[in-house]
Parts: sequence; C-alpha cells; structure tokens
Amino acid sequence: MSAALDRDGGAPMRHRADAVARARSIAALVERDSPRIEAGKALTPEVLDALHAQGLFRTLLPRAYDGEEVRPATFFRMQEAISAADGSTGWCLCQASGCSFAAAYMAPEAAREIWGDPQAVLAWGFGTGTARVVPGGYRVSGTWGFASGNRHATWMGGHCRIIEPDGSLRLNPDGSQAERTMLVPRDRARFHDVWDVVGLRGTNSDTYSYDDLFVPEAHGVCRDSDAERRIDSPLYRFTTTNLYASGFAGVSLGLARGLLDAFTGMARTKTAAAMTRPLRESEVIQNGIAQGEAKLRSAGAWLVEVLEEAWEVARTTGRITMQERAMVRLATTSAIHRAQEVAEWAYHEAGAGAIMVGGPFERRMRDIHASAQQVQGRTAHLELCGQHFLGMNPSGRFF
Repeated sequence: MSAALDRDGGAPMRHRADAVARARSIAALVERDSPRIEAGKALTPEVLDALHAQGLFRTLLPRAYDGEEVRPATFFRMQEAISAADGSTGWCLCQASGCSFAAAYMAPEAAREIWGDPQAVLAWGFGTGTARVVPGGYRVSGTWGFASGNRHATWMGGHCRIIEPDGSLRLNPDGSQAERTMLVPRDRARFHDVWDVVGLRGTNSDTYSYDDLFVPEAHGVCRDSDAERRIDSPLYRFTTTNLYASGFAGVSLGLARGLLDAFTGMARTKTAAAMTRPLRESEVIQNGIAQGEAKLRSAGAWLVEVLEEAWEVARTTGRITMQERAMVRLATTSAIHRAQEVAEWAYHEAGAGAIMVGGPFERRMRDIHASAQQVQGRTAHLELCGQHFLGMNPSGRFF
C-alpha cells in the first residue's frame, strides 16, 4: 500500500487503518483461542501471527523504527478491544508495548538492532539486579519476576542499580539511586517456570535471571529520563507508568465488557431456576445492566478525556505536569475499580452456569481479579492523588 503521512505530521506509516479497528478485526480469533492460550500458558501461534500482522505490538514504538506513536487514548481503546476477547492477550500486548517505549531513549543503532525485526518483542519484569561498570558496558546479574509474554519475546530487559568501578552506587543528581534497564537477546536469559496462578495464566509471567552477562553500554537504557530522551514527540512526554496504567485499565474494562455482554446476551433468553419470568423481565436485572453500561462507558470516556487533555498539554508545551499525571493515575485506577464492580455483578447474576469452565464467565472473572491485584489497581493510588489535589507533594514514583 502507498505510504501516507500520519495525522500528526509524522513519518510515513505502514499500517493506515486505526489501531482500534485493527484490534477489533482479530478479536474473534483471539476469543476463539482463549482456552488454548490459558491451557498452554502462551499466546497461540495464530494469535501471535495476527497481532504482528496488524502491527499491534508497534503502536507505542517510535515512527523512526517503523512504529506508530499512537495517542495514549487510542492505545487504551486498542487494549480494551483485545482484552474483551482475552485478558491474557491484552495483558501481553500492553506489557510489550510499554517496553517498546524504551526505544525513544536509546541510540538509533541499538534501537534498530532490537526492533528492526518486524516481529520483535521486548519483555521485562519486576525486580532490581546489579550492573557493574566495565570497559564498553556492564557485567549484569539479577533475578526478576512477572515477565509477561516472555515466551514470544525476542529480547529481555532487567532493571539494575549501577555499581561503579570503585564499588560505589551510581546516584542521580538529586541523590536518588540511578537505575538502567539492561537489554539482552532472550536466549541469554535463564528462565524459571513458576507461573502457577488463578488468573491471567496465558501471560506466562515467569521469573528469569541474568548470570554475570556482559551488556554493551548501548543496550542499557534509562527510561523516562528527560536528559536521555532522543525522540521529541508528545507521546514520549508521557511516562512509561502513564501508558502502563492506561493499557492495563483497558485490560480491566475489556474483561468487564466481555462479562457484561455475555450476561446481557444470556438474560435475553434465560429463565433462572425456580423462576417463572425470563431474566430480561426482572427489574433488578434491567437496572443492573443499565448501571453496568453506565459505569463502563463513563469510566472509559473519562479516561479518554484525561488522556486527550494530557496529550494536548504535551503537544503545546513539550511537557506534562504533575496535574496531568495525577489525573491519569486517578482515571486509570478508578476505571480498574469500576470494571471489577461490573464484572462481579454480571458474574453473580449469571448464576450457577457462570462457574462452568470453558464458558464466557469463569475465566474472565479469574482474569479480572488477577489484573486488579497488579500495581496499577492499588487503592493507595487514590491517597496519592488526594495529596496532590490538597497541595501536598506526593511521591512521583507511581505517576
């Protein structure tokens, strides 16, 4: 197809259809393979091929490396569409997309080495290793957990504190501990099969280790650093946390949407045991479905509004402030909480049929509770937002 300029004036793009439309175009395939994804603890080859064919892993990647740099609101809606079909697929897509944000902070030759393959995927997890400075780079050791999507990854990243040649810890100018993420080809990491969980099983978020690996200087990246940002566009004025929070809110809202739609379809025809009227004639069910629709639609619309406002600030001023970051945090946390409320209502009202393995309810219910346990859904975020609105100075770590 012929190349055309992106609507924000960027470089020619390969994929012209909207990312949300592309996600919806493969949703039926993703939903069909959901049981296999969970059973095998990995995306199926068919789903993985479809995600790559639609370019969905590259939506947050810089245009300079054949990415799309979509607006955060578009990314959120894309995540919602995929996750309504399968939560594990949406989770893996969000994690890899957030990792690709690192390309904006790397030397071009290193970024092209990692993402030059059109099927490249970077994965990483939680933890802190050590990177000892040596000539030309670092000697890196450490163990990290929750590496979602590592089975289809081509590269892995490990977050590390830096040990100088004299044994001292490297510090940032403000005195905080410096951290860099050390990227290596997947086959150089050692994996530990520990992912035995009740929900999001298909993410295979295993633990992995680096054992005294040499990592070249160019493959160590400092995320969200103004000093090291190399791509000057509105998207990379957002933090990685902003995009992870938005994407994982999309996972929760998508899962809740899948549950509510499944229940609404059931209620149109089912008469519950020991009842004489169809569910659709129950005022309780009518009210609950309406309230569920309102909660999901209002949570999603508000998050889109917040993300678009932050985008406009980034576009016009070249930065976003703590106000925009606090609003993103508040809108994403609230969306996750509203999604869980709707999912629990739909699951409960579906009755005994909802507990059947392989049906439209049971796996989504486990997945949404697993997703809400992750850091993005913490209730404590509301306290930090409240501190900001009261003129206090909350920690910026989760903003």
